[in-house]
Amino acid sequence: MSHDRPGGRRLPLVALCVVLLTGTLVSAVVSLAFGSEPLSVSGVIDVLRSRLTGVPGADPTYDTIVWELRAPRVLMAMVVGAGLALAGACMQTLVRNPLADPYLLGVSAGAGVGATLVIVLGVFSGLGIWALSFGALAGALMATVLVFGISMAQGGITPLRLILTGVVMSAAFSSVSSFLVFFSADPKATQSVLFWLLGSLSGTVWQQILPSVIAVTIAGVILMSLHSWLDALAAGPDVAAGLGVPVKGLRVGLFVLVSVLVGVLVAVSGGIGFVGLVIPHLARILVGALHRAVLPVAALGGAFFMLWVDIAARVIVRPQEIPLSVVTGLVGAPIFLLLLGRRHYTYSGG
Repeated sequence: MSHDRPGGRRLPLVALCVVLLTGTLVSAVVSLAFGSEPLSVSGVIDVLRSRLTGVPGADPTYDTIVWELRAPRVLMAMVVGAGLALAGACMQTLVRNPLADPYLLGVSAGAGVGATLVIVLGVFSGLGIWALSFGALAGALMATVLVFGISMAQGGITPLRLILTGVVMSAAFSSVSSFLVFFSADPKATQSVLFWLLGSLSGTVWQQILPSVIAVTIAGVILMSLHSWLDALAAGPDVAAGLGVPVKGLRVGLFVLVSVLVGVLVAVSGGIGFVGLVIPHLARILVGALHRAVLPVAALGGAFFMLWVDIAARVIVRPQEIPLSVVTGLVGAPIFLLLLGRRHYTYSGG
């Protein structure tokens, strides 16, 4: 798979990362002022200053809204956006297909089955706030094991086999979720399942953030340490093998890494489309195809993008919320079509 940017020079990596990081941090502060109840940015800054320095003085109402309700959600949006962008960049290299996204392996659909069981049947209800995340993660890991097992039983992990197995299993898992929803006697449960399947960060609490941060950080470090192998794999399995890359082992490792990462993220946010598809494309247009540049830019771009998607989801039909995938679809589809018209892709087997 090759990615060609017509004309022009690549943007300086460090400068671009600084701009993206600054924009993300500023957007995070601004986003704390948006919601069903608009707040002043100065009041938000007072809360942050009070919390970070330990000096009291912030308005108690602002403190509750900003720190307890919105701050966890904002941080989770950044983590999920960065993680999905990393997973998307890795998946496109793994299957050597620019149309691949993090949910190609059926992980999201498997998580949907687990979440549906929790919402409709009350499975794992004894886990409290962790019930939905645990059920979704269990479903995602189940899907990972099944896709991996089927692929290995059919002759090993190859891009085509992964794509076909993932698509088929996604359809099967989606059918199971639909079956459970169809026979649910509780309309509220049905609505909750639909809202979760389309992605939502509402109800995020501080305790849920650390596992996601750890998963994204570990995945990012591993992928950056393998950037040269990823470049070789993107050039084709024969080229990679000729350069000494253990292609089979790398494919298995990337499959497991992406599956676990996506499983953790889907467990806390539901299925959020287009982030892992569009953001890696934008990163490659800006800095080229080398993974040592693509990965950090994609992660920062994903965090920035998800922040504004979450803002839009909160304010467009305030005080109600729009599922995140509705926003990412409306924004991401035209962006992707525009990018598709500017780029040329070639494919090779493997």
